[in-house]
Amino acid sequence: MTTMTTTATTATTAILELSPDAETWMTVCEEARLTPGRGMAALLPDGRQAAVFRDRAGRTYAIDNRDPFTGAQVLSRGLIGSAGGRAFVASPLLKQRFDLETGRCLDDDEVAVAVYPVRTT
Repeated sequence: MTTMTTTATTATTAILELSPDAETWMTVCEEARLTPGRGMAALLPDGRQAAVFRDRAGRTYAIDNRDPFTGAQVLSRGLIGSAGGRAFVASPLLKQRFDLETGRCLDDDEVAVAVYPVRTT
């Protein structure tokens, strides 16, 4: 009689977190659920929304999901691109571009969206 021993292995899953207030961290999703070049929306504890992105180089970003020009919660559905080496998302409505690191609107210097720190644990 032969006895077989099975060893279970546990794969660790990287979790993406963001900080909505610079003091606390909240879980957004498993990092693998982010599709490079596309965004997803995350509901923050205070009812606001964040737009979370992974670019094709694997960097992650989180900005406010609210388009300041229309008031619609749509930036997570925008197109990712780069200008001058800076990653941006273009709003799907009026096409204004927002820098993913600073939140600054590249098409109107007086407009910006909030940026949230992100980390992988």
